[in-house]
Amino acid sequence: MGTGRTRVVCAPRRLIASLLFAVAALAQQPPIEIKTEEITVTATRTDTRLEDIPTRVEVLDREEIEEKMLMTPGDIVMMLNEMGGLRVQTTSPSLGAASVRIQGMRGRYTRFLADGLPLFGQQGGGLGLLQIPPVDLGQVEVIKGVSSALYGAGAMAGVVNLLSRRPGREPVHEFLVNRTSLGGTDVSLFAASKLSSHWGVTFLGNGDWQTRNDIDGDGWADLAGYTRGVMRPRLFWDGGDGSSALLTAGVTYEDRQGGTLPGKMLAATGAPYIEALDTLRYDTGGNFQFLIHKRYVVTSRLAASWQRHRHVFGEILERDRHEMLFGEVAIRGSGALGAGGRHTWVAGVAADRDAYRPTDVSRFAYRYATPGMFLQDDVEIASWLSVSASGRADFQSRYGTFFSPRLSALFRRSGWISRLSAGQGFFAPTPLTEETEAAGLSRLRVPVELRAERGRSASWDLTRRVGPVSVTATLFASSVRNPIQVQRATYTLVNAPRPARNRGAELLATYRKAPFSATASYTYVRSRQTDAGLRVDTPLTPRHSFGITGMWERENTWRIGVEAYYTGRQRLEQNPYRGTSEAYVSTGFLIERRFGPLRVFLNAENLTDARQTRWNPLLRPDRAADGRWTVDAWAPLDGRVFNGGIRFGF
Repeated sequence: MGTGRTRVVCAPRRLIASLLFAVAALAQQPPIEIKTEEITVTATRTDTRLEDIPTRVEVLDREEIEEKMLMTPGDIVMMLNEMGGLRVQTTSPSLGAASVRIQGMRGRYTRFLADGLPLFGQQGGGLGLLQIPPVDLGQVEVIKGVSSALYGAGAMAGVVNLLSRRPGREPVHEFLVNRTSLGGTDVSLFAASKLSSHWGVTFLGNGDWQTRNDIDGDGWADLAGYTRGVMRPRLFWDGGDGSSALLTAGVTYEDRQGGTLPGKMLAATGAPYIEALDTLRYDTGGNFQFLIHKRYVVTSRLAASWQRHRHVFGEILERDRHEMLFGEVAIRGSGALGAGGRHTWVAGVAADRDAYRPTDVSRFAYRYATPGMFLQDDVEIASWLSVSASGRADFQSRYGTFFSPRLSALFRRSGWISRLSAGQGFFAPTPLTEETEAAGLSRLRVPVELRAERGRSASWDLTRRVGPVSVTATLFASSVRNPIQVQRATYTLVNAPRPARNRGAELLATYRKAPFSATASYTYVRSRQTDAGLRVDTPLTPRHSFGITGMWERENTWRIGVEAYYTGRQRLEQNPYRGTSEAYVSTGFLIERRFGPLRVFLNAENLTDARQTRWNPLLRPDRAADGRWTVDAWAPLDGRVFNGGIRFGF
């Protein structure tokens, strides 16, 4: 159940009808009481209940994470791609790299955090997404829209905060083995235990292997091969009086290879072409919180990461190091207002240092230091109105001073809930974009010095809940001044002369009444940019996307899910075969059966076998200006996939 989809005109209507019939049949199961639970959000810094936050935050809880985990246990791509308004776009068909686009904005504008820590550096997208296993996640928080007022540069599209599972009263030991029909294997071990009333520890060990696959038989690997290992221990301390601490460290190693298969040649040259990437990353960080006079909460966050890449583009070798240091100290307090209202304020200072050190293309090296200070105040003016105002000043070492404000309001009346948000932010330009990650930097030209990008966004949403049904409609808009853009015909990196703009709407409907749940989502995005002086649609950004999922679960016994997804047409760039993609639909199902501590699962993706190479070749007839031999990926490359395995608790 994931990212695959197929052409509308080829989608079997009987299969879609069968899926909808299955969803309706599951809905006739005897109902149990509606589940309700209180969710606390940390991404907004105030540790407030989800329903009381003026800023809209979308949350995946542990149960939903588990469902997605059975589809792709090795990474979080599937989990994010099935959230409304988020699209995981493949950026490198050769190696499978991907980035998350929030409401049509480029992936580099999304800030990824782990327990509030930027452990993945400023470049959390790309292959970083494929190296984050979901097994040890307890909650995922997503803020859409400019969030620089909260997290500085790198958050112009929004924030994805991955919260870890914490040790509970009973020890947890879980082992998972997964195997796919295309030669992929995932093995995960997760353990969590309390060491005492105050101390706890968790450990994640993950191994993933994939063989190269040539699905269409042209001698080129449509699915890259890789070997990956991830290890992450975490140490927790709870003082019992509001004081707490988290310490973590991690190591990630991956060897990824694509291009022609052994013994195969490129038809255009009669020679083999190998693209490969070796990654080694170390990271460490911590969160600390304590009380002063039982009135103020002092928090501090520290993080550091070091990453090494060895990238091979055929005859070209590119090696680099990426280093990140981050620190923040903040104080939070609250007080009463008139008429029973309250406000919670946060003030703090932060600093981060981001360095890129390429060995073979040293002209693109950079080192940014960005100290900053921020202030936030959440005010409950009345029972029906809450407001959150925040502002941040960042002093970027190369591009100067930036002020990033954000204002949000929450309205509640007669069962209706509405949120209104607006903000602005910035992004310090780097040569690392979706295009350069796929093609490398050796051929890239930067004719003039780049200017910092500045973004603005606004959104309004309206939610209505009636029993187990919740419906949310959202309108959003964003613009980026001085957007960094790669001119593919000449492989030149420049600031576009006119702003890039997004406009759109989301519609999300959920039904949750045990043992059944269903979700339907629709996203419309009109994303525009300047190309050769003309306003055109942003490439690889479909205007229309729709998805529907249904899940039936009998506690501790069965879990059965079905899904169908539609992706509309997309404008293509530098594609010799077509200028606009086809629309496509995919369907899938998930079955899990529990036998005591043992769980057996089977998952099917892209049952309609949608595949880009069914329409046109992936390989180009000649080499592009950036050196690539492939066109962009606008549809799945792997086609129909089955995976299954076991989960065992001991």
